[in-house]
Amino acid sequence: MSYTPKPLKRAYGLNEIALVPSNKTIDLDMVDIRTTIGGVTLDIPIIASAMDSVVDPKTAGVLGQHGALGILNLEGVQTRYDNPDEILDKIASVPKADYVSLMQDIYKKNAVRDDLVEQRIQEIKAKNIPAAVSSTPQNAAHLGPIAAEAGADLFLIQSTVISPNFHAKDEGKALDLTQFCSDMTIPVLVGNTTTYEVTYELLKTGTQGIFVGIGPGAACTTRGVLGIGVPMATSIIDCVAARDDYKRETGRYVPLIADGGIVNSGDICKALACGADAVMIGSPIARAEEAPGRGFHWGMATPNAVLPRGARIEVGQVASLDTIMIGPSHSDDGSQNFRGAIETCFATLGAETMKEMHEIEVVIAPSLLTEGKIYQKAQSLGMYK
Repeated sequence: MSYTPKPLKRAYGLNEIALVPSNKTIDLDMVDIRTTIGGVTLDIPIIASAMDSVVDPKTAGVLGQHGALGILNLEGVQTRYDNPDEILDKIASVPKADYVSLMQDIYKKNAVRDDLVEQRIQEIKAKNIPAAVSSTPQNAAHLGPIAAEAGADLFLIQSTVISPNFHAKDEGKALDLTQFCSDMTIPVLVGNTTTYEVTYELLKTGTQGIFVGIGPGAACTTRGVLGIGVPMATSIIDCVAARDDYKRETGRYVPLIADGGIVNSGDICKALACGADAVMIGSPIARAEEAPGRGFHWGMATPNAVLPRGARIEVGQVASLDTIMIGPSHSDDGSQNFRGAIETCFATLGAETMKEMHEIEVVIAPSLLTEGKIYQKAQSLGMYK
């Protein structure tokens, strides 16, 4: 009796790849790291995660002033409480044993308020920067038009796994992404996905940006609780193949944003070389002194009433958001001056633009983080802090 076993595809994370120098290097002054997402041009290709520990109107303002972008979670504490600072103080101070129950109570006790949705968007717009906001698919039909009317520039529909083919016994629960993108008066972004097939189908909906990555976030436990996820390097490369095929067939280019698994500036550069147009990062921004998490970071699925997912991790406060984004860096571990690191990487590889960065050779390199680093590892320095 013969049988055919299920084939297993090898997948790689960002810590298993390396970027190969090209046959030229260029001056830093020749480098242009700008990217455009949904009509919004970013001077730094970084988007801060739509998480309560990462983005509030204040951090969105600082990021926007540096040419990056912060996305505000419209279903978080900012739109449930008049004074979210009191709630954030509780989350940061509660003992580990009581954390999950506190989170469930906080998000269950107060519903999202339409007036606070409008107010938070207007607080961001008052800083003369683009306002980007997010919601889950379940609430997008309600929150999307409110956000657009309040002056939001981008609307992100985000869930752990997004699909253009959601099936439910109650058909009223399904969100028609194509219709939603068509009806909205502002650009719609969607996420998250990891495969060629789903990405290609999502491209057909009219979305103006797709977020790639399931489960690699520092505070995310989806891979442990549900067993779902694909390592980031493979996810990005597979989704980029769909984007490029779609561009050849339709002439429409849709940017991809790598979301998750990015710890330092080197990871950002590797994600861009794999083909991402920007990255979404959470924990590196949660480490800023101004971050609403007060030195802590937690996932969006943590307060789920039935199956909480996502830990509250302590990330500390390493520097100001200015220092993290534009330097000067006071650390040797890639946690600060992201703009400088990205520009230096582009120049060293000879890439003048994002398009040229996408063409940089990428190799599988399991020894990248260990080769020759015995002293750093032993002394907890540099790459091993």
